[in-house]
Amino acid sequence: MHEPRAHRHRARARCAARARGQGRARRVRAVGDRAADWLGRWLTLRPRYVAPPDAGRLFLTKRGRPIDPKRLSGLVRSYVEAAHVGKTGSCHLFRHTMATLMLEAGADVRHIQEILGHAELSTTALYTRVSITQLQDVHRRTHPARARRNERDHEKLLSSLAAQLLEVDEP
Repeated sequence: MHEPRAHRHRARARCAARARGQGRARRVRAVGDRAADWLGRWLTLRPRYVAPPDAGRLFLTKRGRPIDPKRLSGLVRSYVEAAHVGKTGSCHLFRHTMATLMLEAGADVRHIQEILGHAELSTTALYTRVSITQLQDVHRRTHPARARRNERDHEKLLSSLAAQLLEVDEP
C-alpha cells in the first residue's frame, strides 16, 4: 500500500503536501494549520474508504478510486455556482483569490510565485491582479501630491478658524 501524498512534518509543527503540478512536476507545498488538521482527520479515515490497489492519491471517489482532476474541478465549479458568490470558476478561482488576497495583505510577489509553483515571475503577475480599490488606496496614501494637498487644506482650515474667531470677538 502506498503512502498518501500528504504528510505532517511534526518536528517543526508545520505541514507540507507533496503534489504533482502541471507537466507532472513534483512539488512540496506548505499547508496551513487548519487545512493540516482536516487532512490529518481524513488520513485517519481514508484507509476505510480506499479500494485496493491503493494508488496513494489523497482524494477518492465514492467507490474508493483516485478522483480524476477534471471531475474534482467539475465538483468545485458546481459548489461555487451553488454558493452564489457572483463568480464562476473552479479550483483556479481559489488559487487566484488566494494569491490576490496574499498580495493585498503585503506578501512579497516572489513568495507567491513560489507558493503557486511558477517558474517565471511574469506568470505570477497574471494571477496577482490587485483590486482597483487597493490601487486607489495606495495611490491616495502615497502619491507625492498628497503632501501639497494637505498643506493647502491646513491653510484653508486655519483661515476659516481665524475668520470665525474674529467674528466672535466683534460685538
